Amino acid sequence: MNQGLIASTALASLLALVGAGQASAHTPTEDGTQEKCYGVAKAGANDCANLAGTHSCAGQAKSDNDPGEWQFVAKGSCAKLGGMGAADAKKKADKKK
Repeated sequence: MNQGLIASTALASLLALVGAGQASAHTPTEDGTQEKCYGVAKAGANDCANLAGTHSCAGQAKSDNDPGEWQFVAKGSCAKLGGMGAADAKKKADKKK
């Protein structure tokens, strides 16, 4: 067998294992210190997909405080920031349409 092929296969396997280990890392909500807070993200500062499903990535919020956009915040601070939980955010986002 070609030594270059063996080396590249070994490297690809190693990278796959490293990627799998990172994918199983705990999210902020799993450790109990943070929660998703809808309606507090600034434009371009959301943490992931919005409720409407118009995007699936962080940093794509188009406007400040959109009820369908969310950001991780310290657990218990969402209401103080003027945000809401997922169910309330969904209702508000549906009304906005």
